[in-house]
Amino acid sequence: MAEFRVRVSTGEACGAGTWDKVSVTIVGTRGESPPLALDHLGKEFTAGAEEDFEVTLPQDVGPVLLLRVHKAPPALPRPLGPLAPDAWFCRRFQLAPPRGAPLRFPCYQWLEGAGSLVLREGTAKVSWADHHPVLQQQRQEELQARQEMYQWKTYLPGWPHCLDEVTVKDLDLNIKYSTAKNTNFYLRGYSAFTELKIKGLLDRKGLWRSLKEMRRIFSFRTTPAAEYVFEHWREDAFFASQFLNGLNPVLIRRCRYLPKNFPVTDAMVAPVLGPGTSLQAELERGSLFLVDHGILSGIKTNVVNGRPQFSAAPMTLLYQRPGCGPLLPLAIQLSQTPGPNSPIFLPSDDKWDWLLAKTWVRNAEFSIHEALTHLLHSHLLPEVFTLATLRQLPHCHPLFKSTGLGIGGFSELIQRNMEQLNYSVLCLPEDIRTRGVEDIPGYYYRDDGMQIWGAVERFVSEMIGIYYPSDMSVRDDRELQAWVREIFSEGFLSRESSGMPSSLETREALVQYVTMVIFTCSAKHSSVSAGQFDSCAWMPNLPPTMQLPPPTSKGQARPEGFIATLPPVNATCDVVIALWLLSKEPGDRRPLGTYPDEHFTEEAPQQSIAAFQSHLAQISRGIQERNRGLALPYTYLDPPLIENSVSI
Repeated sequence: MAEFRVRVSTGEACGAGTWDKVSVTIVGTRGESPPLALDHLGKEFTAGAEEDFEVTLPQDVGPVLLLRVHKAPPALPRPLGPLAPDAWFCRRFQLAPPRGAPLRFPCYQWLEGAGSLVLREGTAKVSWADHHPVLQQQRQEELQARQEMYQWKTYLPGWPHCLDEVTVKDLDLNIKYSTAKNTNFYLRGYSAFTELKIKGLLDRKGLWRSLKEMRRIFSFRTTPAAEYVFEHWREDAFFASQFLNGLNPVLIRRCRYLPKNFPVTDAMVAPVLGPGTSLQAELERGSLFLVDHGILSGIKTNVVNGRPQFSAAPMTLLYQRPGCGPLLPLAIQLSQTPGPNSPIFLPSDDKWDWLLAKTWVRNAEFSIHEALTHLLHSHLLPEVFTLATLRQLPHCHPLFKSTGLGIGGFSELIQRNMEQLNYSVLCLPEDIRTRGVEDIPGYYYRDDGMQIWGAVERFVSEMIGIYYPSDMSVRDDRELQAWVREIFSEGFLSRESSGMPSSLETREALVQYVTMVIFTCSAKHSSVSAGQFDSCAWMPNLPPTMQLPPPTSKGQARPEGFIATLPPVNATCDVVIALWLLSKEPGDRRPLGTYPDEHFTEEAPQQSIAAFQSHLAQISRGIQERNRGLALPYTYLDPPLIENSVSI
């Protein structure tokens, strides 16, 4: 007979405790015990509790391999009656054998209703490192069960595949919002909805009466950044700066030659460039930049309040003054086809012509940001990474542990971008080099993002070095290769031209790949999500839709026509509420580098995690010091404000 002490830790979340009865089966190299009840007088497993139990095995099972956890309803009715199945969030088990050090079994899972769960000792193992047949079988059974639970489906043709569920209600508790987060999210939405309803704006389908009237919605929730936008939205320097540090800082690229369909001349831009230079000289100097929204050309538009909406596919030429002068817009063309009906708008034009042209560019920014930069790159692709992780990597694997257009227009835009999407776009250092923006001043998205990419890459490199001693060990990890292959086939639709790996051959390639996944799901999402409300609270800065077609001539714009082009009142309210909710984390935050679930039990990965956290803290101090000298601080990539994963 052998006596063990079992320590059980229950989570602290609302509803984490259980009235159900829990027992364990200890599996060793020489057999397994019968189910051993974990029972005291009174109630066990309350939220936040850590409890010890003494159990006696009738025979010696040898060195422990696994722990089977069983949960079943109590023999007597629960105090609150026969309610829905009682869920329990178990954090971990610790097993103290008669001889030797205690063994820790991380869990961090919900168990719903009656059932069993198999836990392994916390040491991370890649597939080729598991030699005992019992452990090999457990890996296979865990993945088979998860592949049955989490299956793929095609949501829309040409989109990345996604989880085969109909509604959020159907999700397993382990991948749902927590009760606290869910409640907070809906309360925030209801409060905003109610406020605009009382003001009589939410149901008003007509035009805004004036820019002044728009202040009524602007004041319902505000931030210092939103106030700055309101004060400066008309200024050329601020318009240009949003391509660097706004909510879509990934399109601007250095212009080495003018596109043939953008016939800007020296005479057009001379007032901004000044004497003694020319377009060709500035192109050769590398001081011109281009933002091309051509992917929007001919895209299907939505119908709002019974009225068809309009879209443009503009091109914007920008100029970086020598030294540290501001980036400035030089010229805007609102279509991809030059000609008499597609004039090139200039800063020297009538102020309403120029403002309207810039506003059309901002509308194009909204469309591309929401459909591609935000939805596709920062939600649909992270869902692919997550679902492939659930299906192909068992809990003991080290990577698992680290780890205006309407729906029609959005769908078409995503399909177009999927045909162009390349692996290098997802890897920040390569993306910065490809766009030629390594040295443009005041590009804080690049500066902060590169620091965070470097910190993540160093952390990932250390972790990979612990578990993969050679390139051969990467190639031999069949679970890792299945994970990469499934992301390629289900997320990138097996498109070879994407450059997305379908297998990994070296440790260096694995480090880059895992860094890309972590960065995309954390820092990249924060950079393009957290600032949505700041940019759109003053709607003319980022109009979600346009009610009149783009201008085909100059000299026609007037204040009343400008307002008539902007979204109606109710559409403005709908979008502002949505982006306010999507910009704010609804509680239960886990900043980048914070791992409250202690999946790693070994000393080496714990040291790497601590070093990663220290590195992020150092980056944060530098960002905060810089921001103290900025009129508009760039905070979206400050590590304490970055979520560990896509959580909103």
